[in-house]
Amino acid sequence: MNRARLLVSFVLLSAVATFAASFAVAQVRRPRPVTDDPAIEQRLQKLSHELRCLVCQNETLAESRADLAEDLRDEIRQQMKAGKSDKEIIAFLTERYGQFILYRPQVTPTTYLLWFGPFVLLLGGLTILFFYIKQRRDTIAEQPLSSDERRRAEELLQTGSGKETA
Repeated sequence: MNRARLLVSFVLLSAVATFAASFAVAQVRRPRPVTDDPAIEQRLQKLSHELRCLVCQNETLAESRADLAEDLRDEIRQQMKAGKSDKEIIAFLTERYGQFILYRPQVTPTTYLLWFGPFVLLLGGLTILFFYIKQRRDTIAEQPLSSDERRRAEELLQTGSGKETA
């Protein structure tokens, strides 16, 4: 029994130590190299909101805390210091990483399906629904009630209204 307690204690202590070590490593961040020029930082913020983090994929480069995002922001800072325009920086990054780095992809022949696909599917679905309803309406023919059916319906209506008042 004593060995079992010792084993459980060892496993729990190992788990806590592993968790604490991984938490400490995650908290250690490299110091962010910030330039002394606030204009470059402002340009970087604006530009990084237009670019996607390649690791997170659902965040902009400005929102991401991934190491690759830090590296990309550093690269953008260096290019801004070198005097490149925002368009030149975006062209460099799209050449290097493809259209995926743009948070809002451009409308090009390769992205037509992305931009227009949902509308085409919606229009196709509405067209199919329209023709289905039209065909269904044409197959259902209205037939007037015969005199026996009309008399029976009137009897049912009269007996039904008599039951509700009683």
